[in-house]
Amino acid sequence: MPDAVTVTPADVAHLAELARIEIPDADLAHYADQLGQILGAVATVAQVATADVPATSHPLPLVNVWRDDVVRPGLSAQQALAGAPAVQDERFRVPRILDAE
Repeated sequence: MPDAVTVTPADVAHLAELARIEIPDADLAHYADQLGQILGAVATVAQVATADVPATSHPLPLVNVWRDDVVRPGLSAQQALAGAPAVQDERFRVPRILDAE
């Protein structure tokens, strides 16, 4: 387990005030301990990441697999609406779901 960083209840109270979070005084020591553990873990990770290790977002090299956009003819309005159960003013007609007009 990583070494904890010292965080005081006063530090937690200050952070809570900045974040506008209300934390009961009885819980400040508990959160101070937890925050210290988290900061210790982050410090341990920061020690591992060295300048000679390249940053990666994926373990394997990625290649762009997208095709070029090619303009092709699409459906006409009549073709698109041909299978619709209901049509109104050359649009799909759907049931009203809100009372507002």
